[in-house]
Amino acid sequence: MTILAADTATFEAGAEVVIIGAGACGMVAGLAVHGAGGEAVLLERDALPSGSTELSSGLIPACATAAQKAKDIDDDVACMAADILAKAHHETDPEMVDVLCRQSTVTIDWLNQNHNLNLDVIDSFLYPGHSAYRMHGTASRTGGELIGGLSRAVDAAEIPIVTNAHVTGLFADADGHIRGVRFQRPDGTVEDFGCGALILACNGFGGNPAMVAELIPDMREADYFGHRGNQGDAILWARELGAGLGDLGSYQGHGSVAQPHGILITWALMMEGAIQVNQDGERFANEHSGYSEQARRVIAQPGSKAWNIFDAARHTLGLEFDDYRQAFAAGAVKTAADVAELAAITGLPQAALEKTLAETALAADQKATDRFGRRFDKAALTPPYHAVLVTGALFHTQGGLIVDKDAQVLREDGRKMPNLFAGGGAARGVSGPSDWGYLSGNGLLTAVTLGHIAGLRATALLRDRTA
Repeated sequence: MTILAADTATFEAGAEVVIIGAGACGMVAGLAVHGAGGEAVLLERDALPSGSTELSSGLIPACATAAQKAKDIDDDVACMAADILAKAHHETDPEMVDVLCRQSTVTIDWLNQNHNLNLDVIDSFLYPGHSAYRMHGTASRTGGELIGGLSRAVDAAEIPIVTNAHVTGLFADADGHIRGVRFQRPDGTVEDFGCGALILACNGFGGNPAMVAELIPDMREADYFGHRGNQGDAILWARELGAGLGDLGSYQGHGSVAQPHGILITWALMMEGAIQVNQDGERFANEHSGYSEQARRVIAQPGSKAWNIFDAARHTLGLEFDDYRQAFAAGAVKTAADVAELAAITGLPQAALEKTLAETALAADQKATDRFGRRFDKAALTPPYHAVLVTGALFHTQGGLIVDKDAQVLREDGRKMPNLFAGGGAARGVSGPSDWGYLSGNGLLTAVTLGHIAGLRATALLRDRTA
């Protein structure tokens, strides 16, 4: 990656707003530019838009939305902001948290009303750290369906997406004003493309092993469950441009990826009473503290593996999720009539497994809090049992370019970059400096809200300059 001198460029084509990346952030930004009367072009390195969004559950947290009100769900900005700040131990910017929570209402309602996304509220369970039902998703609760809905909206708006266009450099003036980009085609052909403003929606650096080892050394050996295109381009450009960077050690992990299938097993099972045990048949953590930090805990167990243990009622809940149905069809979900059979099919020591299940059953019956700090307020697990072998994985990074309330990138000294915006994984999120600050949905929250803000503000910036 490199920053190129603007006076060396000859742009044969260009657009008012160029957006690098056609995941959720990029497509929402494009729709926002279009809705504000601007011209946007999205540059996507892959043959089809996907990004980290497609690999996610596609659930977006938002408060005070029309979808929530239709279900009489009481939620507001103060409540949502408090949840995010509490999860991050207040080690994140409260003003940005407030901005994103307020914007979440606007963005979800706009996507539903203007672009037919049909995002509804999941009200069958609460994700860790959320005090209200506020996760909005499509019918199948998959990132692929979310990407599909956004792609249809972008097509309907006739917003160009140039695929197989890997941006390798930015053309900038000495003051950091971005004049255009250089991208490369799969056959090696290079094209230069001009812009009035640039939005970085190209996610983080999880797919770059060297950067992970440098910035998140605890996860250097972890499986990566994100998009391979997340190579840290935005951070490398930011370093050359003198842009501010923050929380680069922050990331979202997940402690429940089926092995060897590589399929995400929904954490809803844990929130509704499932448990995790290691190869010794023992629990090792509070599964309700968060699935992100659980990744590191699972990796620390023998063989870097754990077993999710649950029963028929939780299995039925899992079947509401497309990923879980895929895992079940692939044979990842084992079934046992009793503890003896469960021990046999998992290879876990029966005596230890019996003890663990008895302890958790007692805690559930007494509505007690255990030694790890987990309160067992759901019904005890009862046979037949189900089990899935899982590992912990790195999903996506949460650190990145520091932006202001307009999603405009700031320099290291706090001044605005002239015409550079960022959102999603390219921007610093609101999860604080580590893995424990990730509240469920924080990634897509920053993707869609900052994408929406960036599209509107970039268009307004260009309109102001030509007024």
